Amino acid sequence: MAESIGTFKIIGELGKGAHSTIYHIRRESDQRQFALKVVPIDDKEDMKFYDQAAHELRVGQMLKHVNLIKIYTLETERNWLFRVKKASLLIEYINGKTLDQTMKLSHARLVQVFAKIAAGLMHMHRRGVHHSDLKPNNIMLSRAGEVKILDYGLAWIKGESKDRVQGTPEYMAPEQSKHSIANEKTDIYNFGATMYRLITGKLPPSTVPDPDGPAMNRKLFRSMYEPPEELIPALPPMLATIINRSLEYDPKDRPDRVGLILDELNRLIEQLVQSDDDRLEAMGQ
Repeated sequence: MAESIGTFKIIGELGKGAHSTIYHIRRESDQRQFALKVVPIDDKEDMKFYDQAAHELRVGQMLKHVNLIKIYTLETERNWLFRVKKASLLIEYINGKTLDQTMKLSHARLVQVFAKIAAGLMHMHRRGVHHSDLKPNNIMLSRAGEVKILDYGLAWIKGESKDRVQGTPEYMAPEQSKHSIANEKTDIYNFGATMYRLITGKLPPSTVPDPDGPAMNRKLFRSMYEPPEELIPALPPMLATIINRSLEYDPKDRPDRVGLILDELNRLIEQLVQSDDDRLEAMGQ
């Protein structure tokens, strides 16, 4: 690995994807730290990865919220024929781990994390952006307690055409996997699947069925779905309701807006805090 990239010093490697590597870097001029997503472009087929990086930058420039990762610039390296050979996306650095890598958090802590995710999603939707691929490994929890939604590569900007909607099968809403629909309701389902996974350690039934199995429908989905309160009896009832409603098979049965989920999560946080205060008072502390 090279020790530097331009005016940046490479500190280490943060991760590696199918067609990109993310480095932890430090700018020599002011010692500020960043993440750098490097995308090699080897041939014309790889230009789709450059287009995705350019899309990430464009989406990132539309957003400004404490719970959304910042994207600063996209730089390209070209060969003597002026063809793009490499794209580098400069991203905010967060000292932490994605939620699929963190130690198991308490229900009270997870509710606080969920509220911050909901706040970030609400800002995206107000700006006309739908994430389309929310899942635990696209959410970062820093050592300082910051929560950041990552990766806008599959985000859809409202009003723009789209050839198809992609996503992660285990987290995709039925209408997302069947009809390539992306909107606030599909993000709410993705969010519900994320909460379900982090609370129970399991995944809801996949809406992308086995090719050799029966076609997924509402009845089959309900028969396969294990409510979180049955898996975790100590789960706060309000949180179970939020998750169950977010994972409704029919989008019309889900909450209309992420803001409604955020309101409920904030009420639950107040209840949990009050419960802790009452417990401490009963103990004479």
